[in-house]
Amino acid sequence: MTTPPPQGQPPQGQNPFAQGQPPQGQPPQGNPYGQQPPQGYPTQPNAPYAPVPPEPPKRNVKKYVRIGIVVVALIVAGASWLASRDDAQSAKVGDCMSIGNPDSTTDPELEVVDCSNSKAAYKVEQKKSDDSGCDRNKYAEYTETGSSSDFTLCLSEYSSK
Repeated sequence: MTTPPPQGQPPQGQNPFAQGQPPQGQPPQGNPYGQQPPQGYPTQPNAPYAPVPPEPPKRNVKKYVRIGIVVVALIVAGASWLASRDDAQSAKVGDCMSIGNPDSTTDPELEVVDCSNSKAAYKVEQKKSDDSGCDRNKYAEYTETGSSSDFTLCLSEYSSK
């Protein structure tokens, strides 16, 4: 007959830690359930479990400002290009022109039109790449300077009869 081991002692040949039991007199260590709590939860016992809210996504304000500046710059550049586009500059010898503002000496608003158009008032007889002028006895003169390409148009009156 064998005698049982004394109280508080493990049976001979057995490790008390192998069964997950701490030695007598020591508190349990680790999580008794063998699982780790999810991230964002406190790991201290008896602490209330409240999830930590995720951080809101950071909005890169500088990025939006830069994009806005580029868009505005493109719009301004496009509007400037359209405004600077001049029908008088694109006119060729033989084209007919209409005058949108006949009272202006600085911007008569010349526009290339089809010669069969009732608005056709002048015909381009000569186009000079400088401001040398036209024979004023034969032609009306339109000169444009200050741009990258100065030019002069010598215009004769045109009637679509």
